Amino acid sequence: MKTIKRWIPVALLTWQMTAWGQNPNLGTSGAQFLKIPVSARAAAMGGAYVAICGDATAPFWNPAGITRVKTHATHFSHTRWLDTFDFNAASYVYNGGTFGTLAASVTMLGVDQMEITSESEPNGTGEFFDAQDVAVALSYGRELTDRFRVGLTGRFVQQRIWNESAKGVAFDVGTQYQLPFRNLTIAMCMSNFGGDMKYSGSDLGVKWDGDDYLPNRLVPTQLETETFALPLNFAFGIAMDLFRTSYAKGIVALDAVHPNDNKERIHLGTELTFFDRLALRAGYKVNMDEELWDVGFGVNAFSLGIPLSCDYSYSAYDILPDVHRFSFGLSF
Repeated sequence: MKTIKRWIPVALLTWQMTAWGQNPNLGTSGAQFLKIPVSARAAAMGGAYVAICGDATAPFWNPAGITRVKTHATHFSHTRWLDTFDFNAASYVYNGGTFGTLAASVTMLGVDQMEITSESEPNGTGEFFDAQDVAVALSYGRELTDRFRVGLTGRFVQQRIWNESAKGVAFDVGTQYQLPFRNLTIAMCMSNFGGDMKYSGSDLGVKWDGDDYLPNRLVPTQLETETFALPLNFAFGIAMDLFRTSYAKGIVALDAVHPNDNKERIHLGTELTFFDRLALRAGYKVNMDEELWDVGFGVNAFSLGIPLSCDYSYSAYDILPDVHRFSFGLSF
């Protein structure tokens, strides 16, 4: 603990804020799929990732990290979220040299079709409905110096349940600053900053009579739903090498996270890499109600001379189903 106090006073301040009680805004934001961790590597490290990301996963965590991609990089990940939803993500990053680095990314959360039931037809009406959330984003990053990086992401967000949908626009802004001592990196990222969203659609149409006593002509009317905020999140992260030899490397990371709809949290993660081929990871989140701990591993290989990474993570939960993630990355 003394070491932590020396290195991360800002993170400790956030840690103390968790004792102030439950956030009064708990459950007030929508588009919760934007908070699901992308990348098996990041999840295995407990989500302590804003200072570490430097590949095609960066658009999902900190857009400043895309500048660390040398030329081209892609990322694909799949998660069976809580044994109910399919959560998929993909990204592509291109380093344009002095112009800067560009990235495109997409995340999708969907559920299989379900049959509609009613009070009179509990076994099903023969109709089916589904739901899907989608976020499509463009990112731009630039190295202002050889140690300081900045990035910005613009994201279109849509949530749909059957014939109703809600649309919005969100922005991320992030920085990374790398020091010469043990590759110490200090980073911050504010994500999902944008206006409120609300649902609209054909199923909200009703026939309305303005007078309960006199018969009048029914007027076609549209019900209006309440607005909801995006899950705004601020993260401060720090990462550094524990050791580095010719055959092994160890890194440790910590993120202090402040969401607008929940309690402040501390994310801790570590990674051990052997011969730049095999990586073992573990993570833990402080002040989480349900998630217990995370572990995972990764393998780096070459296919036709192209670096290929394959990662897996396992997240244990108390009551909810455990979560398995699979990710693949290419650099070329």
